Amino acid sequence: MRQIFRRSGLRGRLLIALVATSALTLAVAAAALLPPLQDRLRTQRVDDLQAATEADVPQFEQVLGKALRDTAKEPESIRRTQLLIDTQSRATLLRQRTGARVVVTDAIPERVYDTDTASALPANLLYRAVIDGDNMRAVSGNTVTVIAQLFPIPAPGRLTESHPEYEHFLLITQRPLTDVDAAVDQVRTAFIAAAGIGLIVAVVLGIGLSTTLSRRLARLRAVAVRVAAEGPDAPAPRDRGRDEVGDLARTLAAMQEALRRQEAARRAFVATASHELRTPLTSLQGTLELLGEDLRDGRLDTHDAQQQIAGAQSQLRRLGRLATELLDLSRLDAAVPMRSEPVELGELCRAVVAEFELQARDRGVEIRVEPPPGPCWAAGDPGAVARVVRILVDNALRYSPEGEAVRVVPAYHGVHATVEVSDRGPGVDEHDRELIFERFHRGSAQSGSGGFGLGLAIGRELAERMGGSLELRDPAEGAGARFVLALRIELPAGSHHGDDPGEPAAPQPQATTPR
Repeated sequence: MRQIFRRSGLRGRLLIALVATSALTLAVAAAALLPPLQDRLRTQRVDDLQAATEADVPQFEQVLGKALRDTAKEPESIRRTQLLIDTQSRATLLRQRTGARVVVTDAIPERVYDTDTASALPANLLYRAVIDGDNMRAVSGNTVTVIAQLFPIPAPGRLTESHPEYEHFLLITQRPLTDVDAAVDQVRTAFIAAAGIGLIVAVVLGIGLSTTLSRRLARLRAVAVRVAAEGPDAPAPRDRGRDEVGDLARTLAAMQEALRRQEAARRAFVATASHELRTPLTSLQGTLELLGEDLRDGRLDTHDAQQQIAGAQSQLRRLGRLATELLDLSRLDAAVPMRSEPVELGELCRAVVAEFELQARDRGVEIRVEPPPGPCWAAGDPGAVARVVRILVDNALRYSPEGEAVRVVPAYHGVHATVEVSDRGPGVDEHDRELIFERFHRGSAQSGSGGFGLGLAIGRELAERMGGSLELRDPAEGAGARFVLALRIELPAGSHHGDDPGEPAAPQPQATTPR
């Protein structure tokens, strides 16, 4: 059996399993049904015969009593003839009702009437019935015999004061149980025929099911092989089944689509990275070559050298920003655990904005932090929250026009603590509102500062890992972009009313509306 399973494919295994299960089920059903059925039918036949025999005892006693009274003074021969005549009709009725042989004997025993004289009666059973004086039944082979005691009336003329004598008769019914065996054989034949039809149906259904299933799986296998050979651009599998195979096909198609998007993102990243890296590296290389030539020739211009160094530093900052983004991306993919503790957003925003003061002054942009009325507490990882705010401020600074202000507003809104960063730049096109949060994707309206399309994707993933969200919302007024980081509120220990009677309670969260 193991060799058959090893050599056969999935179709053969399903067919063998289905047929074997059906055959085993039918065999168990036959073993559980047929033998008990035969026993129950035999027992029922015996009980029915005994019940019918004992039910006719009063009628036979009445018939025998009348015959005995009528022949009380007649000779023995006339008396027995009358008993025979009177019991014949009653025995015939019982035989017609039960289909059994009916015998009436006296206690000698000597037969009074027998509907079938061809066969002998069980002598041992008769003697036991006469001696014990009880009703009896016995099954010998395929024949059941029932004996009932008959006591019609005292025998007239045979009574004495010292020893009264009563007439004692036996009613015997006997019938074969061959009809039970015939009925069981008929049931067995019908069961075998039904089992054969059931197995044929199981084979047909098994062939159809296994063929359909194996073909569907073969198509999925062919698609998987093509994806492995040709990449995610291979045709996606199509299976409209509403079962596990259909779910597998749809999952494979979704995985293939995800691979296609990742491959497209990878290609876009390679193209973007090669372009973005080439510019600062080429600039750095040119700057270093010019400085080297000036140093070799001894004609170094200090003002020009300072300008070249400033340009090189700008390109190095771009490279540093790329390295930081790739490092953050690798940490997110590695699922590095993050802390969750109360973070005061107002102080954190002021610290982050201080990092961009020099850059904002060079671009002629003002970064304005609008503090809330009191402390604004949120639950999160301090480093991750700072990283998200840093990404939003850097993004707003790069796209904000000269002379405009970038607004950073920490506040409470309902059950969330938020940080809103808005600018007056070109904004985001409608079809780019969600795409900008994907990796290596940049909006269609680009500034000259470039970028790798990683910052906002990193910011959203960090926010979601802290149980919050990062969304792009419509600007409050005019043009520009407005990003909102939302985190759940968590006050520091001891800041709730009643926590420590000796310390003043911290201000409770109050919803504010940005101006």
